[in-house]
Amino acid sequence: MMKAFTQVPFITHTCLVSVVLFTALNAVGAIDPNVPSAQIRTEAANNQLRMGQYYTKPFATNSLWNSRPISPTFSDFVIPLAKFNPLIDSGIYSSGCFFADDTSGPMVVKPIPGSKGVYDADAETSLPQVEISHWPADLVPAAGGDGHADIYDVSTGIIHSFWRLKNINGVWTANLYAWSPINGSGWGDPSHYYHGARAVGIGACAGIIRKHEYASSDPIYPHALAMSLDTTGAAPGYVYPATSADHYSATNTGKIPEGALVMLPPSFNVSQLKTPELIKIANTLRVYGAYVVDGNYGTPFVIYAETSSGLNLHKNGYNLKAANELHLIRQSLRMVTSVKSWIDASGMPFIPEKNLNILSMRGPWGVRRGTAWDKTDPLIGKFNTWKQAVVFGPTTSPIVQSNPSDRTISQISWAKPKAGEKFKLTAITTGGGKLRLIIYDKQWKTRVDTYDLVNGQSMTFNWPDGELYFSLYATSGVGAGSSVSGTILRVK
Repeated sequence: MMKAFTQVPFITHTCLVSVVLFTALNAVGAIDPNVPSAQIRTEAANNQLRMGQYYTKPFATNSLWNSRPISPTFSDFVIPLAKFNPLIDSGIYSSGCFFADDTSGPMVVKPIPGSKGVYDADAETSLPQVEISHWPADLVPAAGGDGHADIYDVSTGIIHSFWRLKNINGVWTANLYAWSPINGSGWGDPSHYYHGARAVGIGACAGIIRKHEYASSDPIYPHALAMSLDTTGAAPGYVYPATSADHYSATNTGKIPEGALVMLPPSFNVSQLKTPELIKIANTLRVYGAYVVDGNYGTPFVIYAETSSGLNLHKNGYNLKAANELHLIRQSLRMVTSVKSWIDASGMPFIPEKNLNILSMRGPWGVRRGTAWDKTDPLIGKFNTWKQAVVFGPTTSPIVQSNPSDRTISQISWAKPKAGEKFKLTAITTGGGKLRLIIYDKQWKTRVDTYDLVNGQSMTFNWPDGELYFSLYATSGVGAGSSVSGTILRVK
């Protein structure tokens, strides 16, 4: 989301993060003498793992956030000067990262007054409200216009991400909601392409400098950082691993697209920096780099820190030395154009997975009744974002419904199928549900028909050429309930 930054010095907005819960969680079971010691150890280990998802290292071991590139090559484009100086922002345009578990109470988030609803970015529809099962009592959204806040619910393994979250007279309201798995990649994928409130489709806390990381004496942050660029530095569009871009990115005039990795080359002389906060950031930029996650107006680059972190280069007044050192960093930052290999958080080499599911089950769904298109029948299955599936309630006979929209096949630029590529569709269903895909050419001639597939069945086909149209069919089972989903993956 595009935003305007004020000239430094800036004011840090402060919020509280429930780090004290770490102690409380590790103490579970220890106060009850009737709980077996083995169970105490198991519960303590589980709680420590859960807390670690929030406190230590969210996302998978081989998430690009947690991995470092080996032997990168760089472009020669230099991030240009802009209206303001570069920033390390823990203020109103950053985000707080809030802990929640099954001791946290529920909350209902309503639409912003005057809006159509809370926009569910995955289902691509506006909702009358969003129900969150575990809501942090200490949650304070960022005070800027973006109103970012991420909730790490370790009991469900879900990150809830909000845009323009605000408490109005005791009622929580938001403009946009999205979710992602804590143990996932930290990025969207072609089928579930919007995972959070940042422009690139990720949670606002992904990659930001956390409070406990800033307080640590470690010489480097243990992950890639999150960065935004001014429109003069950012290029139009996005690249892998991003699955979205800022709404106004088409007007960008720079050469670094959103989703790109930016680094300081190994030759960068860190010893020329004297500001401790910037030395640690520069060390991180040399090893992990920073991903461009958003755009801004007027600031060459912004690196985000948690709103409660206390990381403020100008807390004692405008820091000219730090401002000059930020420009030294700006002059040397380069976009990564290729990488020889990757090392994950466990020290193992890996190749980032780009062959990801391109089939989405999001709506609109309806049933043909003669020449009429019925989307109101209460028996029609609905897209469930949590299951990434169409879910049917109890039925006494099969319901055959279709989704003719172009959202069936991913629109993500780097994942779009090419003519001649081989793909496999695999059905993932429960309760006797069935999945079918038909691909037509512009003359409405059938080019591919998988026919009905039940759970585990698959069909391999070559992607047709030319202009194509799609009809996806979900058929319910008969009985208590059923669900229909599937994957389309490239095969060799």
